[in-house]
Amino acid sequence: MPNLNSTIDLDVKKFFRWWLRELDFLVPEKIRQLVNEKRGFIIVRPEGNQLALTYRLNEQAEPLAILERNAAGIAQYKALRANDERLAKANLILRLTAQEAIQKELALPVAVKENLSQVVAYELDRYTPFKAEQVYFAVKPLEGEHEPGQIRVMLVLTPRETLDALYEDIKTMDMSPLFVDYEATPNDLEQRYDGYNLLPESLRDKTANTPRLIYTALIAAIFLLLGAVLALPVLFEYQTVNALQEKIDAIEKDAKEVKALQLEIDAMIDETRLLIAEKNAAPPVIEMLNTLSALIKDNTWLSYIQYSDGHLQIQGESPAASALIGVLEDSELFANARFVSPVTQDKASGQERFQITVDVTPAVAAPPAQSNAAPAALAYTPSLAIGRRK
Repeated sequence: MPNLNSTIDLDVKKFFRWWLRELDFLVPEKIRQLVNEKRGFIIVRPEGNQLALTYRLNEQAEPLAILERNAAGIAQYKALRANDERLAKANLILRLTAQEAIQKELALPVAVKENLSQVVAYELDRYTPFKAEQVYFAVKPLEGEHEPGQIRVMLVLTPRETLDALYEDIKTMDMSPLFVDYEATPNDLEQRYDGYNLLPESLRDKTANTPRLIYTALIAAIFLLLGAVLALPVLFEYQTVNALQEKIDAIEKDAKEVKALQLEIDAMIDETRLLIAEKNAAPPVIEMLNTLSALIKDNTWLSYIQYSDGHLQIQGESPAASALIGVLEDSELFANARFVSPVTQDKASGQERFQITVDVTPAVAAPPAQSNAAPAALAYTPSLAIGRRK
């Protein structure tokens, strides 16, 4: 059962190297051929005083020659390169045998993972019979299960005198090794970025910058294209949303103005309705006077008329004051006619003096006319008091 409490070890460099190898499949073959000036590998393997050369390409190995480590071998190699164009484009690897190198598996604390080479160099005399200044060594982390708190690594080393002599011989033959490894633990040629190299930094050839720059440019172009694919739709959507928002803001501004005008119109309509309702609450005074003039006979005269709060009060003299109550009640304009004081008789004229109060019936409100014109002004007299004598 897997340990869920174990720490996830994420090697960022290893991930990006794998990712770059996967991207390599996207590059057209012609462009890849232009970038990869060298094709295949020449594996140089020491065999005593001789060097065995093998050409390897796409997991296929082809023995080339066995060269002496002297002037004859130099001439033989030059002739071989002249007759075989593949050798000029191939990477050269020096692969040591058990006669030149040894390996040993070590278990180290996980805390030293970031400084493996320094820690192994400091403790090399404990793990091997050599001191750090006597050998060239490399440390390669191993895959698989580890003990808790520890890591397994492979230590590969070779005496300096041995590797220096081999390096001088192959340099004399105009060979420049890409790296040096051990045949018992060979590097994966397809994933050599994860491999180790026994060749010291001072003896390594400088890598050509042109392929690296081209690959970097291609990767940068891919990133730019991916960024454009992801960003452009978002940018277009953002611009569209902004354009729509501007239109919405303009429409909202117009809508607010229309709403303000509608509120003003509603307020004017409400005021007009109030005025109409107040006007229709009672008939006009002229109408009341005309009605009184039509109802009261010529033998009756009025000395005082007052209208207030829907009540009309009249005073005057009449031969039969009690008959006025029925006359006023029969009118559609008046109701609830009554005497507010006793009827008396004027001795000089023989007429009956009266004081009558009558309720004025509210007028029926007519529906307002639908018109765009402003409402006309209403004339209204809240209180009226007059006196006349016939």
